[in-house]
Amino acid sequence: MSVDTDDTMSDVLVLREGTEGLPMADYADELRERLPDHDVGHARTPHEERELAADADVITGITVDDGVLDAAGSLDLFACTFAGTDHVPVDDLVSRGVAVTNAGGIHAPGIAEQAIGNILTFDRRLHEAWRRKAQREWRHFQSDELTDKTVTVVGLGAIGQCVVERLQGFGVDTIGVRYTPAKGGPTDEVIGFDERDFHDALARTDYLVLACPLTETTRGLIGEAELATLDPSTVIVNAARGGLIDTDALVSALQTEALRGVALDVTDPEPLPEDHVLWTLENALITPHTGGHTPKHWERLADIVAENVHHLDRGGSADELTNLVRGPD
Repeated sequence: MSVDTDDTMSDVLVLREGTEGLPMADYADELRERLPDHDVGHARTPHEERELAADADVITGITVDDGVLDAAGSLDLFACTFAGTDHVPVDDLVSRGVAVTNAGGIHAPGIAEQAIGNILTFDRRLHEAWRRKAQREWRHFQSDELTDKTVTVVGLGAIGQCVVERLQGFGVDTIGVRYTPAKGGPTDEVIGFDERDFHDALARTDYLVLACPLTETTRGLIGEAELATLDPSTVIVNAARGGLIDTDALVSALQTEALRGVALDVTDPEPLPEDHVLWTLENALITPHTGGHTPKHWERLADIVAENVHHLDRGGSADELTNLVRGPD
């Protein structure tokens, strides 16, 4: 069903601002396929956002401004199209009786595949092959094997679990790090963030994959002490947030060959300034926060949002919504 944005009735509203270069109109179409009994509107202008918000029970987008919130008369749910919600006025929303959900998990397969690709790049030294190809240089170099290596994955949420799943078959030993190790996990060994246990794991690690949220516990998790504990042959893959690593300490370790390499999809600061020294280091592979890019973005998100709409239709509790960030006060 297609809904004209001139229609002032819309119980599910898709806001105009897109993400990752993906048109929000496509997102609206995915929601219409899953919610044939609902009016799904897509606002293209600020005026349309406020107009359609008046009858919306669910609004979804990157964030929502005061003008739209003030216009919303019956809003029950704001579904953020990002996994992170630091930019969303969560306190204001929940104080108005609105539940907030996020897009957690939809990027996990792509991020995990990029993390595995980075591991294999360093393991087989594919970046060296690209360099020699550019110079038209036919000269052999030594590569390694992932078999029998130890991969430590910090964070066993959706991303960490996807990484571990994709490591199956490579013949590696895996260590998982999570807040509550008693819950177990898909890795051969699960530990917590206790400093002694964590450093013991680092000392046995060949590849360290960071896939955890940035919190007070994890900010600066990999600093001078941790980098000194890692073997100089270790490679770090940061697929989470730049603030997990002390950038100055990382640069020093790379420059002095105290660390074999790093693959950064995220940096601190971010974006990485064009004059930053990390750009000049051959043992630093940098991508501009593209790990989560996927052509299935809207499909996966629409599945989650539609499921939550159906849950609310059945009179379900906001506390049971999928990907709930916070329920209404």
